[in-house]
Amino acid sequence: MTADHSAPRATISRRLESLDATTSLALLAGVDFGRVVFTRDALPAVRPVNHCLDEGQIIIRTRLSAAVTRATGEVVAYEADDLDPVRRLGWSVVVTGTARTVDDPERIARLEQVLHPWVDQPMNLVIAIDAQLVTGYRFVEDSQA
Repeated sequence: MTADHSAPRATISRRLESLDATTSLALLAGVDFGRVVFTRDALPAVRPVNHCLDEGQIIIRTRLSAAVTRATGEVVAYEADDLDPVRRLGWSVVVTGTARTVDDPERIARLEQVLHPWVDQPMNLVIAIDAQLVTGYRFVEDSQA
């Protein structure tokens, strides 16, 4: 499915607004789907996944164990957004941090009850991403234009 870029767009003026980490994480918590960015064979790779926030961490369930957590504490990025392509408004949040396999059986059991992957494949690992660097932006109407 491709976007129709020839359709007329709303003629409003917009600006980019930086968001603080608290606001950014609250927006991220309001959606359940994003993209995890990791290194695979020394190159960047991106996978769509669903997520939840728990204990200040982004949680995903995956089969990407070798890719996402090859080494203990691999740095990854996680991005989610809510954008209106017609009005060109919305927000985007990127979190960069350390990914670690969750190994506490009680926490795993609790998270498996909350986080249900969108695909019908076994997701054998629960990964927690520490939010070490959080950047967020909102595309807003510029009332001063």
